[in-house]
Amino acid sequence: MNMRDPILSILLAATLLAGCAGPQALNEADELARFGQHEAAVQRLEQASLQDPADARLRLALIQARERAVNQLLAQAPQGRSDESLAALRGLLERLQAVAPQHPRTLALQAEVQRRQRHTLRLGEARQAIEAGRLDRAEATLRELLDEDAGHPAARDLLTDIESRRQEQVRQQATLTLGTGVKPVTLEFRETPLKTVFEALARAANLNFVFDKDVRGDAKTTVFLRNISVEEALRVILSTQQLGHRLLNENTVQVFPATQQKNRDVLETVTRTFYLVNTDPKQAQALVRTVAKTRDVFIDERLNMMVVRDTPEVVRLIERLIQGLDVAEPEVVLELEVMEVSSKVLDKVGIDLPASASYGLPGAVSTVSSASGLSWLVPNPVAVANLRSTRGSSNILANPTIRARNREKAKVLLGEKRPVFTTTSTANVGVSASVTYLDVGLKLEIEPQVQLDNDVTIKVALEVSSVTNEVTGPQGSIAYQIGTRQASTTLRIRDGETQILAGLLNDSESRTSTGLPGLHQIPGLGKLFGTDIDTRDKTEVILLITPRIVRNVMQPTSTAGFLPSGTEAQPGLAPLSLRPGAKASTMQVRGMSTSLSAMSPANARSAAPAAGPQEGITGPEVVMSGASFQVMVHNPGDQPLSTSVLVDTSVLSIVAPGGESGRIALTVPPRGSAPVMLRARKDVRSSDTEVTLDAGGQPLRLKVRDPSLGDAGESQDVGVGAAPDATDSGGPAGSQPER
Repeated sequence: MNMRDPILSILLAATLLAGCAGPQALNEADELARFGQHEAAVQRLEQASLQDPADARLRLALIQARERAVNQLLAQAPQGRSDESLAALRGLLERLQAVAPQHPRTLALQAEVQRRQRHTLRLGEARQAIEAGRLDRAEATLRELLDEDAGHPAARDLLTDIESRRQEQVRQQATLTLGTGVKPVTLEFRETPLKTVFEALARAANLNFVFDKDVRGDAKTTVFLRNISVEEALRVILSTQQLGHRLLNENTVQVFPATQQKNRDVLETVTRTFYLVNTDPKQAQALVRTVAKTRDVFIDERLNMMVVRDTPEVVRLIERLIQGLDVAEPEVVLELEVMEVSSKVLDKVGIDLPASASYGLPGAVSTVSSASGLSWLVPNPVAVANLRSTRGSSNILANPTIRARNREKAKVLLGEKRPVFTTTSTANVGVSASVTYLDVGLKLEIEPQVQLDNDVTIKVALEVSSVTNEVTGPQGSIAYQIGTRQASTTLRIRDGETQILAGLLNDSESRTSTGLPGLHQIPGLGKLFGTDIDTRDKTEVILLITPRIVRNVMQPTSTAGFLPSGTEAQPGLAPLSLRPGAKASTMQVRGMSTSLSAMSPANARSAAPAAGPQEGITGPEVVMSGASFQVMVHNPGDQPLSTSVLVDTSVLSIVAPGGESGRIALTVPPRGSAPVMLRARKDVRSSDTEVTLDAGGQPLRLKVRDPSLGDAGESQDVGVGAAPDATDSGGPAGSQPER
């Protein structure tokens, strides 16, 4: 044998084995795919394709297996943007890269994983910036993230948190109060430079003052204020010198001239969006511009929205104005009952005799030439006896129920529309016809107006019409003769009361007598020679109205009393009225010209602060019976105060929902105040009472007296007491204030 024979045998065997390996790999891959093992099927086909790269069937099967494997893996892709889903996507990407690394969907998933990793890093940076208080940087990072993924929930939540933090900062700045604002102080200066007075007040109350460059340094003032709080003293001095102020923090005040331009340059503004429900945004805009003097107002009638920009004090005033304006309109259900009562009486008694008799030839249809055969002809029957009496009555009842809004018309039409044809003749054109419809029947129009005392004022217009005759016009057109009865009135009815409107009568009576002339008029015997017909028709329309109020005007509590709104030049400014004199010891600051006198040790001891701020109630000392008044609940602490106001219900009542029991709960913000509206009972002639808090604190003692008693009904402790002695002037005993 030749040496080449073994080599040829080996090549021939390898060729035969390769020819068998292709179908075997295809069968094995199909079997794996049948059981859902698409990744293993791809690996088997890849191995076979490496052994025989020229086999087209293997390449085609490999492409199809890769497509099925990619679809199967992507169907397992997790939803959501959490860290767990990102980890699952990473594992899925590794499997896809092992099966089809250059597949377009694999490359897309790889880009998605990289994008989510970048978003996770950005979220971490934003959270760290928020914790560090760098809200601007955090917002910029989140905005960049949302540009790539607008629906990212975590980024939107963080952005909402940033907006809430900013709103809280604005709210704290808008409600900022002086830390020592409630501290009592006494100021006595005559013709003293203004900045010297502020310097003394700064030392006494531990305050910082920053003056605008336009504040006059040589301006002088005279001040004699005793036993008032630091905040009140500051407002009095600023208002008398036409100065404005802004709180930079709890103990720093910026002072500037109170001019319109300076207010725009210095005072910070806030923006508030109102989504109105029950009122027109144009009316709200007119109210805001008229009362609050706000110029920056935008309205969107499509969304029923109004946006305003002004100082926090003015925006708070606008909020209370909108609260009183955006109130749901009253609605009323009108139960109507329309009844048409008709009666008809017909009496027909007598004998109907023939109205005519003829003389001639019976059955002749032509002219008779001779008198033979002529006879009298009378209709058959010759006479008919009538003995008939008819009595009829009918009730046509309509009972609609309508719900109507306040000051809007409601209409009811019960009847039919009759067509009326009209023809028009035009030269060189011809005749054209048109049709119009005429309402015939019962037409009722009602316009209710709900009053605050649960009365309903109703405008009623009632019309009842019917066709009495048809009239034929030119060219066969038809018109109708209409009989109508109308009534209109305005009435005021209590809720649930039924009012009856009746008397729309239509009464007609007729009598007809027919028979032989002269004989049918014989008394007693006339009915033998004729017939008498008596007819009487009577119709009456009755309307019953019963209003039932569904909803009346719910007045907000802010409209129950006077609403402080500042001055004409500065809307929203806090009232300048001062509270009653402080009972605690005060800081004495007295001066003459530019010099300040030192306090004596006794005064220094009396100026020692109290043991700590306490919550309490302030308000008037004397109120009249039946009058409404407002008290203020103060919270000088750093934490919100949740308490309840308690009153003696035999003397006072709380003007608020839920205050009938003499108790109403409220929450007072830190270093803030909250108003409560009270009303003295009308039947109380003279009584002393207290308004207290269930959490303790300083109560309010006041006296209720009847205004009809005059000054005699007021006790001595309510009026102005005797003039203070020398020791009350703040100086040493026996000294008098400098004049």
